[in-house]
Amino acid sequence: MTYDATAGVSGPGGTPPGPSPVDPSTLPSAQDAALPPELAEAARTLFGDRLDLAAAYAELLATDGVVRGLIGPREAPRIWDRHLLNCAAVAERIPDGATVIDVGSGAGLPGLVLAIARPDLHLTLVEPLARRTAFLIEAVQGLGLTRTVRVFRGRAEEAAAGPGGGDPLSADVVTARAVAPLDRLASWCLPLTVRGGRLVALKGSSVADEIAEHAATVERLGGGEPTVYRCGVDVIDPPTTVVEIVRERVVGPARGPRRAKRRGGRSRGR
Repeated sequence: MTYDATAGVSGPGGTPPGPSPVDPSTLPSAQDAALPPELAEAARTLFGDRLDLAAAYAELLATDGVVRGLIGPREAPRIWDRHLLNCAAVAERIPDGATVIDVGSGAGLPGLVLAIARPDLHLTLVEPLARRTAFLIEAVQGLGLTRTVRVFRGRAEEAAAGPGGGDPLSADVVTARAVAPLDRLASWCLPLTVRGGRLVALKGSSVADEIAEHAATVERLGGGEPTVYRCGVDVIDPPTTVVEIVRERVVGPARGPRRAKRRGGRSRGR
């Protein structure tokens, strides 16, 4: 189901469940989301005149995001270096005026960060969980991003198939962060990418091993050779590692890595 950011929260299963009880003593305050002085220059470089908007999002993550279980309490003091700056650095890999789909957007990382840093982009945040999409819609409204960001509740496969019998979603760039290994990620994201567009996946130190293991699957799914880039060099330390895959060919219905069938029953799907 697609949501306009100005719409109310609804969908399969009705009203999203409320947040789980949280021990008040463990809750961070808005002060935990304050920009550390040593990161101020990097933040100004990456967010420019929208730094105040980034700060408002950081505060939202550190307060409401923690209460609703979207990030852990221990992440609040690390929001800027571990999350906001890490994600904002990826903007250098996205062309001017591009359409972007952020798969598994969660709390809006990197999707909302890119929307703040790059107002020229048009983004769709794809997220299957109701409580997360509720947060995303509220964040988009509260941050004044309704003109450039929309929220889709569902899986990537549903978005690519055409939600509600409508047109399939697609974009110039598809982003993902901490979603899945490269083979499954390609099977979900490449069908959302226009031919000649690219998947930009934020990855960690094991990215070379992932590429070696899954390059054949990526090629079978119509992707080109995975290429690693370091984003934010000379701005943040460490730089953000991304792997890019260009969709070179349009193949049939995407099939991810095969899963072994369990004895006496059918294999489990995603």
